[in-house]
Amino acid sequence: MRNLISLLFMFVLVCNLQSQNAQACSSPQHRQFDFWLGKWEVLNPKGIKVGENVIQYIQDSCVILENWKSAQLTGTSYNYYDPTEKTWNQLYLDNKGTILKLKGNFVMGKMIVESETIKGKNYNYKNKITWQVLEYGTVSQKWDIVDADGKILSVAFDGIYKRM
Repeated sequence: MRNLISLLFMFVLVCNLQSQNAQACSSPQHRQFDFWLGKWEVLNPKGIKVGENVIQYIQDSCVILENWKSAQLTGTSYNYYDPTEKTWNQLYLDNKGTILKLKGNFVMGKMIVESETIKGKNYNYKNKITWQVLEYGTVSQKWDIVDADGKILSVAFDGIYKRM
């Protein structure tokens, strides 16, 4: 009898843990970046292909994995919603040694993340990346270099994603 009760208890515990794991990243906030999922051809503003990007879920849909490929660059990012901080976070790494740590939110239909302030030779700046859905299911991604007041100093990347 004692073994049966122990077995029943273990069964209930395992079922409960599986239920919690299945729901761990299912809030509406966790789904805010779903529009970026897919296989994409990426074009510059002139319509010239500059690369391809594959965006998919990993870790039971708790992390969005990006795999970027262009003629000279490959990059990977890990994107996740942190419910404790109520922020979206991105860690981007590429084959040129670039490391970006970005944080932000989904605001008025746009995913906007930015880095901490970086001390440059001539001025301090932040990396700011914005994604938004456009017509026909395309997505724009703009990576701006901004000053402390948010003024755009330069554009590092400006792309339009078209589904492959």
